[in-house]
Amino acid sequence: MSFHSVLHSTAIRLLGVCLLSVFAARLDAQENPQRIEPIKLKPDDAPRRGLSKVVAGSHVKVFIPSLPYLYTSHSINGALIKPSDHDQGWEYDMAVSHQQIDETTYEFKLRQGVKFQDGSPFNADAVVMNMDAFKEQPVTYSKINQVFDFAEKIDDETVRFHLTEKYGCFMNDLIWMQFYTKEYLDLNGGWNGKASCPNLSRAGPYGLGPYELTEGYIEGDRHSPKAVLKANPYYWDPSYPKVETITVYTQLDTLRAKNAALYEEGMVDIASIPPEHKVETILSPHAKLVVSPSNDNIAIHINMINGNPRLRETAVRRALNEALHQQNLLVFAFEREGVLSPTLASPHFPGVREVAEKLRPYSEVESPYSQRKRAELQRILQGLRLKVLTQDRFLSMWRGIETQLGYVGVTLDVKVVLSEKEIFEPLLSTNAGQNEEQWDLLVWGNDDWFFNHPFTAFFVYRTHNVWSTVYPDSIMDEYIEEMFRASVGTPEFVDISRKIMRRAYDEAYMLFVPTPHKVFAVNKEVVFRPYKMACFPLWKVQVTPDHWSLRKGTMDESMKQPVQITRIQVKEGGS
Repeated sequence: MSFHSVLHSTAIRLLGVCLLSVFAARLDAQENPQRIEPIKLKPDDAPRRGLSKVVAGSHVKVFIPSLPYLYTSHSINGALIKPSDHDQGWEYDMAVSHQQIDETTYEFKLRQGVKFQDGSPFNADAVVMNMDAFKEQPVTYSKINQVFDFAEKIDDETVRFHLTEKYGCFMNDLIWMQFYTKEYLDLNGGWNGKASCPNLSRAGPYGLGPYELTEGYIEGDRHSPKAVLKANPYYWDPSYPKVETITVYTQLDTLRAKNAALYEEGMVDIASIPPEHKVETILSPHAKLVVSPSNDNIAIHINMINGNPRLRETAVRRALNEALHQQNLLVFAFEREGVLSPTLASPHFPGVREVAEKLRPYSEVESPYSQRKRAELQRILQGLRLKVLTQDRFLSMWRGIETQLGYVGVTLDVKVVLSEKEIFEPLLSTNAGQNEEQWDLLVWGNDDWFFNHPFTAFFVYRTHNVWSTVYPDSIMDEYIEEMFRASVGTPEFVDISRKIMRRAYDEAYMLFVPTPHKVFAVNKEVVFRPYKMACFPLWKVQVTPDHWSLRKGTMDESMKQPVQITRIQVKEGGS
């Protein structure tokens, strides 16, 4: 597949963006046919009018193209702690306090009076039961499956977690140690035991979260096209949730989802969109634009296991990276919605931000557009042809990459799939060389599922893990083991982050592109503040009385006016 046929439409779109940003104008024909006046964007008053409590019939529909099982899990399930959009990355949920007794022992005081969604009590016995089930079928994405020893009941409101060794990532892993009813564990045959973490394998009142999953299922390797969430009447915090029903779509065509959010009221209320649709979103009758910084990481894997044999050559991988002009990608493919990134890891991560200040993207060291550099890269790459596997949401980025790699003689054959599960199936079977789908470059949205910890990005370098397509590297594997022992915020953590990033950079283990901002089309009558991590706080979403699910009668034309952009500011080291 080639993108050259769409370059003319891209140019027209960019021209439109420039015209809007420079003139932002319209013709006032009544007063003066020749007069150009700016388009007026009204303030977003939905937060002022948002309903603070659930109203019968309220309903919000969400499209989540990347990691839907992670983004929705904490709206359905409960753990001792849950994600929070500040520098610590978490806050208490089923626990109210904790203390670290020694290097391998943590004690938690539990929230009292909590019930599961079926009305059964949550207590220390439920914690121990779930952790026993986890021990039998642990997840394997980190080292928690090796270091967790057992959970001990001290009394009905107190539990202790015992580890086998010092483990600086324990609190990040604890976010995913979610609790289920005995009925769920019996029906499901235990816990998860998969390379992906939360367990949303069947609908029913099995969790502790603000919403009950009533229809569908959402896991990393399998999910229904639609899942339906209903407000949990037993939720411990009476302030949440604020909407009765949430419908989550997991596999829509990106263009279809965007058009539904912008032009078809009642179809999609919140949709992650490519930044190329920003202007269209602002001018649409039903949507407004919400943008925020992120810890998202675009993971472009290079298949060193059974892809093109030349990808095993460090010089070839380096040349592919050196051919990418990140600043130009940021401007033309990302519409300036992002930041330059020397490696896969977002510069917003603690530990990474300190390293990224000195480690510069390849194209910032030497421009790939210089005559000398271009000739060198062409000589190394020798007309390389690569098979690309991608979701359609990344097509704008691939247009830019194809153009830049084309300058040095590289040809891309791009296969587009609709759902992320069609990305994970070949990805998770490649490390063992069992993938049936042949590919050389594969991309997925590796958003921050470890909550303000760069292991989110580093784990793909753990070469014995199913998420890695890097050939065995004992040095990198030992670096990651060292990272597990360090704690965020210490000099030791910055030092080991530097080692991991430097080796990934020198060996060019992934194809590195800018870190994107989160860009959303949001219904004008919906209040939604995204986290910079891989969690949609759906329990905080609000609607106004004029939302399509509650409004009586037709929409007033004044409600269709363009709304000012919401740009969420996140300070480094806080929120």
